[in-house]
Order: sequence, then structure tokens, then C-alpha cells
Amino acid sequence: MFLDLNDLDPDPLNQFQRWYDEFRAACPLDPEAMALATTDASGQASVRTVLMRGLDADGFQFYTHYEGRKGRDLQANPRAGILFYWRETSRQVRVEGHVSRLPEELSDAYFAGRPRVSQLGAWASVQSQPLGSRQELLERVSALEARFGEGPIPRPPLWGGYRVKPDVWEFWQHGEYRLHDRFLYTPEGAGWRISRLNP
Repeated sequence: MFLDLNDLDPDPLNQFQRWYDEFRAACPLDPEAMALATTDASGQASVRTVLMRGLDADGFQFYTHYEGRKGRDLQANPRAGILFYWRETSRQVRVEGHVSRLPEELSDAYFAGRPRVSQLGAWASVQSQPLGSRQELLERVSALEARFGEGPIPRPPLWGGYRVKPDVWEFWQHGEYRLHDRFLYTPEGAGWRISRLNP
């Protein structure tokens, strides 16, 4: 099935939500998984999979350690690319945009809703730094269990959320013989301009 300009919503957020919902209905396992690409101050690129933990008119939200590689990259260059690849529906969505930290109250609220073991893990992990052994990490978790007891676990000060605010969206749908359909949304006035791209 070919994709035509008339098939697309003029608002890329609505178009994304439509495709996301269709994929989630077809394959409910991790529809929120997205590849996140960042670059450091020297321009060295890095990419990894994270989970989208919120989406609204201001952009895509995810959570991580501020001093892990992602956080250090974003401190040096607060721009990122994200990619959703949905094989089961033969589609992908690519986004580029500016990245900012979420307000502390949003990070606090999200952290409070995480499973307790995940909360302990956020405290125990010195993300992206060398680790001598898995046992070392598990011992840190045990020590934190003793430290916090049965009480609430506060959010670590070096852990929280980010938002990617899109300024470019691309919607791609597989076509036979590599004749894919690609449409690019770029800002135009108060709305968006949609252009078809070569596959």
C-alpha cells in the first residue's frame, strides 16, 4: 500500500499518534522503544535505545542519569535525533530537535511511580562508568536497601527527565523494490510544511 500526502495529518504529532496506536495494536511489546542519537563536544556520535515515557505538544520525554554518556553529550550539545522503527507495520518515524531537562517536579513524580527495585538501581548505578563485576553492583543495591529501609526512596539528584522538542519529523513507509514513501515535516509559519522525499 502506497502512502500519499492526502493520507497524512497536517500536524505531525497527530500523525505520529496514529501510527503509534496502529503499531501498538499490532505489536504491544515495547512500542515506546526509540533509538536516541547524541553527539559530544567533539562531534562524536553515539546511539542507544531508550523508552519514550511521555509525549505531548512540547515533545518526547525520557529519563536517565544526567552524568551518563547521554547526559554528558546533551550538556555539551543539547540536540538529538530519535528514531522509532516499527517492523511489524513496515514504518519508521525519525525526529530531530532541541533537548532540555524536564522540571524537577515531573522527574520526582515519574521516579516515585517506578518499581522499588528500579529506584534502587538508579541510585546504585554510576551510569556509563567501568564496573568491576556484577556482584559489585548487587552489593550496592543491598546497601541501599538497608539505607532506605521500608521508607520512600527519593529521586537521586543526578537522575531525571529530558524532553526532545521536534523541529523536523520524517515519516517513512516501506515500499516494494526499495520504492519507499518518505515525507518530511518542517516548520512553516504557525504550522508545518510537508514534502515528499526520494526513498
